[in-house]
Amino acid sequence: MKLLFDENLSPRLVEQLKAEFPNSLHVRDAGLERALDDAVWSYARENGFVIVSKDADFHQLSFLFGPPPKVIWIRRGNCSTTEIAALRRDHQSDILRFDQDDEGAFLALR
Repeated sequence: MKLLFDENLSPRLVEQLKAEFPNSLHVRDAGLERALDDAVWSYARENGFVIVSKDADFHQLSFLFGPPPKVIWIRRGNCSTTEIAALRRDHQSDILRFDQDDEGAFLALR
């Protein structure tokens, strides 16, 4: 599974989670820094990424359009990059199960 981290998350997550999620990118590295949500959505869909964001807009897009792409929505307030990386690791089995679910459009993590 390849993750595409939205601009509201640190680019350092790509490095911190590369063992669990190789080939993941941050929107900055994909040339999508400050891009509109629909551009990020299209890029993720066309390139096989799962969007990871703290932005509720992607959650709403998942209801409107369904997958692909799938969306992992981080439902935490202000937290560190280390905490977000730990959240990913703590829920890795949930994330992998979500990836295999053909009907699942989004996964909320707290």
